[in-house]
Amino acid sequence: MFGLMQSQGLMISSILKHAARHHGSGEVVSRTHENTTHRYTWRDVEARSRRLVRVLQKLGIEAGDRVGTLAWNGYRHLEVYYAAPGMAAICHTINPRLHPDDVAYIVNHAADKVLFVDSSFASLITTIAPKIADTVKTVVMLTDADNMPEVTLAPGMTLACYDQIMDAADDDYVWPTFDENTASALCYTSGTTGRPRGVLYSHRSTWLHTYAITMPDLMGIRATSRVLPVVPMFHVNAWGSPYAAALTGAALVLPGRHMDGASLATLMNAERVDFTAGVPTVWLGLLQHLRTSGEKLTTVKRIVTGGSAAPPLLIEAFRDEYGIMLEHAWGMTELSPLGTFNAPKTGQAGLSRDAAGQHMLKQGRAAPGIDMKIVDGDGKELPWDGVAFGDLMVKGPWVASAYYGDEPGSTLTADGWFATGDVATIDADGFMEITDRSKDVIKSGGEWISSITLENIAVSHPDVAEAAVIAALHPKWDERPLLLVVAAPGRTIDPASVLAVYEGKVAKWWLPDEVVVVPELPHTATGKLLKTSLRTQYKDHYLKV
Repeated sequence: MFGLMQSQGLMISSILKHAARHHGSGEVVSRTHENTTHRYTWRDVEARSRRLVRVLQKLGIEAGDRVGTLAWNGYRHLEVYYAAPGMAAICHTINPRLHPDDVAYIVNHAADKVLFVDSSFASLITTIAPKIADTVKTVVMLTDADNMPEVTLAPGMTLACYDQIMDAADDDYVWPTFDENTASALCYTSGTTGRPRGVLYSHRSTWLHTYAITMPDLMGIRATSRVLPVVPMFHVNAWGSPYAAALTGAALVLPGRHMDGASLATLMNAERVDFTAGVPTVWLGLLQHLRTSGEKLTTVKRIVTGGSAAPPLLIEAFRDEYGIMLEHAWGMTELSPLGTFNAPKTGQAGLSRDAAGQHMLKQGRAAPGIDMKIVDGDGKELPWDGVAFGDLMVKGPWVASAYYGDEPGSTLTADGWFATGDVATIDADGFMEITDRSKDVIKSGGEWISSITLENIAVSHPDVAEAAVIAALHPKWDERPLLLVVAAPGRTIDPASVLAVYEGKVAKWWLPDEVVVVPELPHTATGKLLKTSLRTQYKDHYLKV
């Protein structure tokens, strides 16, 4: 017997309709590439998104077509976010920080028919235009007529100005309803171990993910919140914040391309931001600016960090020096992205300040809707004791079952679990902690060493700005940890002094055999350490005579 409830599909357009109807005066603020501040409301976003559908129709976009974006966090990009899926097309966000060859590959693999491009990427489009001409028919620059950049396209491609074609359209479109399992958005992984792979979200998965992340024990976004996503809109849909802000009616503050510490601090204070989210490298830059300038963040209460493990000094500095909670989350493109969030349970209420700080290093407990487990090399589930660590597996309604272009279910085990590629522990309260990526963990003399733990300790040294630990081949122990460090501005690193900070924190056999000082470390397009490059360069370091 079925329940007697109304059957209404979970449409992304209904998130925006709700924002316009019930939070119509809620603010959306953007810093533009023209270095101006643009302001309008959720009511305006909804009307202009309907207008954009008419533009897309004139450009030949139909249901199921992919609409690509190469853009920073801004109001025009936000309109594409809602217009494309609202008409049953697919919003395909592309990471412009990738190599041009990878960008071209992604555009062609997704078969984007139209690209919406920020003017700052004009040279990138000119570079890749000959490689994508068979797929892309129109490039729309996200600007006004006065600021149109010089762009050279391949024969057969058309260039358009966003504001001009929007001005020529009307907003009489009515949002349709269709199957909630219809594809809504497409994001590609950063491709650290090969070509980027596409993850295709649905209206249903996006709705459920949005519901989850707004819960109090996750991002806890409310109508009174003022949300600034530092994580780019081209990186896993800015972790869902453009949808969550609309669903709750929160003010959404979009920083454009200016994500340095000084620009962020100025914008956060000017717009009274109380909630923000991004990767640890951004927060390290913001912390450095605050300490150097003496500036304070007057309204920020919470910072969510993810993408890679946040070092203890980062959590402690924001808490102790600025009274801001820096909270760990974990996820990945294949999880839409949020899988866990470190919000305390009753058992953590009585922890001392130091113990609470240590506990915040964990990536957190599963969001409602997500299940997880850790398994050994034979697939046997390991205990939740905070000690045993194994391969992290997840399942849930916003977890990918396959990559774009592959057979449905092809990423899953026979019993429906997705292998994340992370190595983790889970404690008795269900809090998960990433100890390494499976490809980064170090096996020395048959025993495992966590590179993340060693990195976090290294950056606690005052002279170290950034650290990476890799497995280098060793003639006796198979692999040994090699520590690569970058000096903090104005500092000189003494390798012996760095190794001394490990005393009493890890077993002696965990200590890196050597510290190598380097001018900089390579990063992926999403800000993570690019350890594949480091392993290629330094894997034989201990074998050299």
